[in-house]
Amino acid sequence: MPTDFAPATRLLRSKLLPERIRAILNVESGYNDGLVSPIFGMALPIAVVIVYSFNVGRLLISWDHFGFDSFAAIVTKPAVRDAVLVSLRTGLIAAVLATALGTLAGIAMARTPGKWVPWFLGLLLLISVTPEIVDAVALLPWVVFLGQDLGLSIFNDGTVRLVIGQSLFSIAIVSYIVRARLVGLDARLEEASADLYARPLTTFFKVTLPLAMPAVLAGFLLSFTLGLDNTIVSAFVQVSGTTPWPVYVLSALRSGLRPEIAAVSTIMLVLTLGALALVALVLKKAGDSAADIARTMAGG
Repeated sequence: MPTDFAPATRLLRSKLLPERIRAILNVESGYNDGLVSPIFGMALPIAVVIVYSFNVGRLLISWDHFGFDSFAAIVTKPAVRDAVLVSLRTGLIAAVLATALGTLAGIAMARTPGKWVPWFLGLLLLISVTPEIVDAVALLPWVVFLGQDLGLSIFNDGTVRLVIGQSLFSIAIVSYIVRARLVGLDARLEEASADLYARPLTTFFKVTLPLAMPAVLAGFLLSFTLGLDNTIVSAFVQVSGTTPWPVYVLSALRSGLRPEIAAVSTIMLVLTLGALALVALVLKKAGDSAADIARTMAGG
């Protein structure tokens, strides 16, 4: 059944929006109605979740009255608190790991070109486009084999499993971003450092890494937000006692969504938007244009 975006269109045309916003959107244009209205309509559920995160009631969809009890439940309810802490901890560790490996891979592709680069880019592309369910089904037997059959107990740890699962995709993203950053910069800066008899390690830390740092930070923040949102792989590899937040939300569907779920979702939305804004700000401070920022964040 086709989605009806007429309510969103009527809201865009109404006087509820400030005149400046209506002018920017150019809501009188039929072309923009066809483009903006669906986007606005799809954003409405997110706005509803944010509003209902302040609902003081037993169930999310049953409005009682306005309050902050759902946000307090993040601290007072052990199950919610533990799930959030697991997501934050594993997301941070996975982001650090993905940033370190992805940065090295991106620098290698940008500064040591060869026949291996297209093949490696193809491998990264394969990782990027492979459905998460395929990654999860492929990863689970490996961690079980390593942990149970080979006796490597570290792979029985829930945090280690989650970090591995969350960092696979992020490594590819960081590699794309760092490579895109360095490809657009003049390699003669590093050559000048070598001409001044600087050792390769000194050139790396004094020249190459500072040049790549905006992209490194962007990759770290994006990796962290991707880790917070990882659901399918986390559901497969997690063990008892290390249930991340997205998996907790899925299990909560059986008993009905509660307002604290919307509260945590609102907080994570704010964190994600803040991270993306910080990425854009860092790249802008580094002198990138809007087109350069978009290209770097897209890894192109």
